[in-house]
Amino acid sequence: MSSAGLSRRRVANNSTSSDPSFGSASSSKHYDEDDARPKPSAGSGQASPRGMTGSHGGSAFEGGNRIAFDPRDLEDVGAEEKRVGGKVPRLTIMEEVLLLGIKDKQGYLSFWNDNISYALRGCIFMELALRRRIALSKDPNRRRLPPSERLVEVLDDRQTGETILDEALKMMKGQQDPVAQGGGGEKLSVNNWIDLLSGETWNVLKIGFQLKQVRERLAKGLVDKGILRTEKRNFLLFDMPTHPLADLRAKENLITRVISTLTSTTSAVPASALDKEGTQCRVMRAVCLICSAYTASVLDNAFGRLGYEEREAAFGRADDILVEFSCWPFGSASGITDSGPKRKYSNRIAMGSSGDGSRESILGFISEVKKESVGGDEDLGFELIAGVLEVLSKLDSLI
Repeated sequence: MSSAGLSRRRVANNSTSSDPSFGSASSSKHYDEDDARPKPSAGSGQASPRGMTGSHGGSAFEGGNRIAFDPRDLEDVGAEEKRVGGKVPRLTIMEEVLLLGIKDKQGYLSFWNDNISYALRGCIFMELALRRRIALSKDPNRRRLPPSERLVEVLDDRQTGETILDEALKMMKGQQDPVAQGGGGEKLSVNNWIDLLSGETWNVLKIGFQLKQVRERLAKGLVDKGILRTEKRNFLLFDMPTHPLADLRAKENLITRVISTLTSTTSAVPASALDKEGTQCRVMRAVCLICSAYTASVLDNAFGRLGYEEREAAFGRADDILVEFSCWPFGSASGITDSGPKRKYSNRIAMGSSGDGSRESILGFISEVKKESVGGDEDLGFELIAGVLEVLSKLDSLI
């Protein structure tokens, strides 16, 4: 186990990132630097960070909000769903995970959630990999290392229109480019990058890689997209901004996708579990959402309509999905594929011990994901996602 991994878990145990305003001053010990500085509330006249887009992004105004988007991620929708010139910007995996974690009426995260900040950094990597912007370095010797210790490289550094993604992409590109200012010409592993973006490093020379205010920036992005709204609530002596739900239908659709994924009993992937038509890598994106929400400790927020036994079965299914997709090739944890390392702590899927169709369902997801891959077991982007999920599977609350 790397020293960075040990550092992460020590900090996670002492953190109080559950602050109602995404990390407010009420935390008496460690708090995530996402929220280390005060933020302007909606309507304060300051432009949202998402309004600053690159040459490949776009923006539009509606109700005084500036909405940034990647034109390639838009699709035509019916008149009842029109928000920005007839187009609806899709949500990123980070935004969907945060949306699941936010309380609908109160507009803040659970007081006791210590995992979401770290998990969101992993979501950034998965989102970039799904957009084919980053992948693992194509080195035959990489197979000697676990997926989380394999090196990451930037394939395409064009801006996405999502400020957080572009910021992370720029840092990775600068790090691997020896000509760029501050670049060391050094490629870092999946585990190292997630630690650096989270600020979990003892190296003062690397502290500049930390992404700050991630939760608040994502929440304001959801405000710009019309999913959340901004209010102020009084917590003891402080007035803090919160972000209650504004678009109930958007969250209901998200919850429906999550439940459909975790309650399916057939090998066919249900259409209700997938994002809208036209989305790139729809099945792999659904898997990333489930695993990210599970490791971020927000998955239970989607189970309000399920009974106790159904909830337990859904959590078990989520754990099985995480195990099978946090190794490479996908499915090798339980011997579903002929090659790849074996994961010693779970073989429930291979044994067929689940009587609720879990094995058939996960086999269906693995089969569909392989169809989406580029080059099968040589898809370095999907291999990177396996490395991210391996890192997230080691968070304390899952051990």
